[in-house]
Amino acid sequence: MPELFAYTDGACSGNPGPGGWGVLLRAMDGDTVLKERELCGGEALTTNNQMELMAAIMALETLDKTSVITVITDSAYVKNGVTSWIFGWKRNGWKTSNKKPVKNVEFWQRLDEAQARHSVTWEWVKGHAGHPENEKADELARAGMAPFKD
Repeated sequence: MPELFAYTDGACSGNPGPGGWGVLLRAMDGDTVLKERELCGGEALTTNNQMELMAAIMALETLDKTSVITVITDSAYVKNGVTSWIFGWKRNGWKTSNKKPVKNVEFWQRLDEAQARHSVTWEWVKGHAGHPENEKADELARAGMAPFKD
C-alpha cells in the first residue's frame, strides 16, 4: 500500500500582509514516487501562522477518502498546536491555559475537523535547511502569495 505524505508551508510578506500557502502531496512506494500533486493559494491580508495552518488544512481537506498520511511542516506552531496544545484548548472551550481566547481559533477548529477524518502523523522539519520537499512547499506558498503582492 502506498504511503501518503504532505509537505506544507506558509509564507507572508509583512505579518500581517499578503500571504500564501503551499502543499506538495506525494504518494510513495518505498523510494518511488507514484503520484504527486501541488496545491497553493493565498490571501491579501493574513499572517504567517494563518498560512501555515491553511497549508495543513488544505492538505487534509483535499483528500477524497479517509487516509493514513504523514504531514511534514516547518512550523513548530502548527506541529505543537495540533499534537499537544489543542487538547487543552478544546477542554477549556477554546481558551488558553490563562483563559484567553485561542488565536486563530477558526483555523485550529477547521484543522481539528480535517484531521479527524484521517489517521495523521505530524512531523517537523527545519525550514530553509535544504530539505527538497520543504523547499518545494515554500516555493508553492510564495506562488500562492504572488497575486496578492503589490
